[in-house]
Amino acid sequence: MRDNHGMPHVLHPVHTVITHAAPYGPRSVEALSALQLPNLAQLLRQMSLSTTRQGQPEQLTPLHERVQARQLGLADAADGLIPWAAADATRLGLTAQHGSEAWAWITPCQWKIHTHHVEMAEPQHLALTPEEADALHSAMQPYFAEDGITLLPQPLGHAHTTWLAQGDIFRDLPTASLDRVAGQTVDAWMPRQAQAKTLRRLQNEMQMLLYTHPVNDARHAQGQPTVNSFWVSGTGNATPQPHTAAPPCTILHTLREPALNDDGAAWARAWQTLDRTALADLLVQLQSGDPVQLTLCGDLQAKTLESLPASWWARIRQRFAAPQPAAFLKNL
Repeated sequence: MRDNHGMPHVLHPVHTVITHAAPYGPRSVEALSALQLPNLAQLLRQMSLSTTRQGQPEQLTPLHERVQARQLGLADAADGLIPWAAADATRLGLTAQHGSEAWAWITPCQWKIHTHHVEMAEPQHLALTPEEADALHSAMQPYFAEDGITLLPQPLGHAHTTWLAQGDIFRDLPTASLDRVAGQTVDAWMPRQAQAKTLRRLQNEMQMLLYTHPVNDARHAQGQPTVNSFWVSGTGNATPQPHTAAPPCTILHTLREPALNDDGAAWARAWQTLDRTALADLLVQLQSGDPVQLTLCGDLQAKTLESLPASWWARIRQRFAAPQPAAFLKNL
């Protein structure tokens, strides 16, 4: 195929990335054994494994975020320092006024205080209204400002659960992804560097400030979860040198919530929906001769499958040797 100038036209592969593809909770592991994914089975028989990336469950940055960052053209960074917030600030045109470094995401959340640990509820379940988010921001912003942190008012996302913040305190400060702590204990993921002492003090101050805040009073009266703390993530300094993004891809987070909650039944249903929709479409494209890539991300491995050219014998052998979906996912 050639473009209008007579030059060969390169077809970029359709790349689909599925996060939380492998189960790590016991109920999800149990659900995996009975999971039927016929379209994924077909893709495993007709595609070749091209790349395997390794991860560790104790890393601040989950493996799927590293894959996503690579697809978006963000440079490889140290653990906990992929500059997600700085990238958002650049996209929103905020760096001209506030600078391009030392950004973070601030996520209001509910901490459940237990005798021996602190657990964070899933922040998305707060579903703050714009008015609630504005009121909480107005109450919290002066305390952040006293510590040299500019807390921007624009919430990110439809659930109004994250703000951008800028301040030197975030420079070179590794932080844990929200996926590491949502629905989990926070203790092991708290930053312990000297500069993080200010953030821990701020978290304590927010517990006291928000305990009797009118937004929380109203939410409590309506049986809704209240806000009593915040989480810092997305830190990492923006790099001045340009990076070329990989070909566009579709990143699917459908499995995220049931995986984090270890809701095995919901995780299996979400996988079956993906198989009937996104993977069915991918199979059609593959069988039409379009170049296709599929990356499945677990906690330990992210494996990329491609429609690579192969000899007829290799294709036949691959069809008989391809693993079943449950076995393939179990090893991610």
